This record gives sequence, structure tokens and C-alpha cells, in this order.
Amino acid sequence: MQGTVDGFSYGLVTPVTAFLMACLGAALGLRCTTRSLRAGGVSRAGWLALGATSIGSGIWTMHFIAMLGFSVREAPVSYDRPLTYASLAVGVGMVGIGIFLVGYRGATRMALVTGGMITGLGVASMHYLGMAGMNFEGLFEYDTLTVALSVAIAVVAATVSLWAAVSIHGFLPSLGASVVMGVAVSGMHYTGMAALQVHLHPDAVPAPPGEAPTSLLLPMMIGPGCFLLLAAVVVMIDPMVVTGGPGGAARLPGQAPRRGGPGTPIPVQRRRTQPYATTARRVSRQSRSR
Repeated sequence: MQGTVDGFSYGLVTPVTAFLMACLGAALGLRCTTRSLRAGGVSRAGWLALGATSIGSGIWTMHFIAMLGFSVREAPVSYDRPLTYASLAVGVGMVGIGIFLVGYRGATRMALVTGGMITGLGVASMHYLGMAGMNFEGLFEYDTLTVALSVAIAVVAATVSLWAAVSIHGFLPSLGASVVMGVAVSGMHYTGMAALQVHLHPDAVPAPPGEAPTSLLLPMMIGPGCFLLLAAVVVMIDPMVVTGGPGGAARLPGQAPRRGGPGTPIPVQRRRTQPYATTARRVSRQSRSR
């Protein structure tokens, strides 16, 4: 028997809130990655780790806020805690690999393609692993082509966001890039949900007890939500993150500093004393000969 799926039990509240959380995580991650380009050593690794955790936490929170509006009318749905938080670890870990690749390699084609592929697969893995943590009296079935489309959206969105992280340095352009990323992540989520079909088994053994959707909301908002708030405070108290820092745009790893840009000191010209001394000696000799 096929179950009746409702993905918008609370109307527009869950999709809009989920979209805003995705945008917040993306905005913090992009600014932290931009800030890392002006740091070195442990500081660069710290900023990149903060950016990766911000993006991963924002995407994970977006997913489960959106899932609060998901229900199967014929069967109650619960959540398995270990799989639910394992999806968070997978998302943050694979996003971190992509962020560190671009942060240390720069916006090269190989780094963007490799990092975007890993990050996009991490976002998709987080989504479908989170779906695997749902318990109910039945099973999920996915349309292969729609799933492939959702993965492609995740990979393209991840690649574009990594490029934006190292190429867009103004506050407003970064804000626009985070909105685009939020749209892409939300689109990936709901594309994946469109591939879903629920098949119920009335005679099946009841699913093991797990976390109810409402009880999952509190730890979800307290944990990653507080982290995103803390990351926002760190970003806002560092003026270089917001303004891009003195001297204009950030410099990519391995890129030579631009000459003549804002804040670049003008080199002092060397005095060419040798030609002047040679001319003086010639004049002195001529005057003596006379």
C-alpha cells in the first residue's frame, strides 16, 4: 500500500525557515573562507574549519527544519538519533574537505572540480543518510533519475559556492552568493523529496522507537543553532571578515601581490649616482685641460 506524503504540514513556515538557515550557514562559511586567505598557518586552518562547520551545520539544520513539515498520514514517523547525527558528521566532514582544498590550493580548476564534487556528494549523502534515519512501518523508494538530478544540483551548487568563497570578497556580493547557495541547497532538498515514494506494510513489524519529530527540534536548534550564533559573533567582531580588510581583495594562495593597488606602498626610486659622477669627472678634466 502506498502512503500519502505531506511535505508541508506547517505550510510555508518550515521551507522559509529552512531556507534562511541555509543562507545563514552559507554566508558565515563564505566570509570565514575569505578571511582565511589573509591568514597563514594555524589561523588559516582555524578559519577554514569554522567556515566548513558553519556551512555543514547550516545545511543540516535546513534539512531537518524542512523535515519537520514532512509526515506520512497513514503511519507515525520517528527518527533514529545515531543516524541523524551521523548525517551531520558526514556533511561537515565532506564540506570541510572541499573547503580546505580550495583554501590551500586556490581557485584552480582542479581544486574547484575536486572540492565541488566532494562537497556536493557530502551534501547529498547528508540528505539521504538523514532520510535513512527515519523509522516508520514501511519503506522508501526513490526515482533514480530524480535522485541523480538532486545530486547534480548539489555538486553544481557546491562548486559555485567554493568559487565564490575565494573569488567574491565584498560583503554585499558575498551576501548575494549565500542567497544563491541557499536557493540551490533548498532546491536539492526538495528535488530529493520529489523522488520519494512511501510504501506501507500493514503486516510488518513496527519500527523500533526513535526520536519524534517535535523532540528532535530542541537539540537541533540548541546545538547547531548556538554554534551558528557563535560563528556569527566571531565573524562580526573581526572587521577584516566584513570589509575584506585593508588593501582591497584577498590574495589567493600562490598569487603574487598586485602592484599599485590600494594600500600598496610606492617603492622609493634608487638614486643613479654613477652616471652623475662620471659626468662630473669629465667636466673637471675638460676645465683642467683648458
